[in-house]
Amino acid sequence: MTLTKLGWYLTKVTTTLLVGFILMGCSLYPDVNTDPTKNNKATFQRDALDCAQSYPESGSGTHVKQRIACMNLKGWH
Repeated sequence: MTLTKLGWYLTKVTTTLLVGFILMGCSLYPDVNTDPTKNNKATFQRDALDCAQSYPESGSGTHVKQRIACMNLKGWH
């Protein structure tokens, strides 16, 4: 195997893993509330904005985990 082919394979594998992790991360964000009266788009957007303001973006990405925990506390799963 030449160095060029190895680089191509590594690029493909890295890209595939990156896309997979992004899709997995998006699917983990809570979107259903346990309270049927709060299970609507307006309440979701209000709660998501509140959590986003409470936990601003950080370079390490820990804000995503904190926002998910915040949404879980508000009843979103």
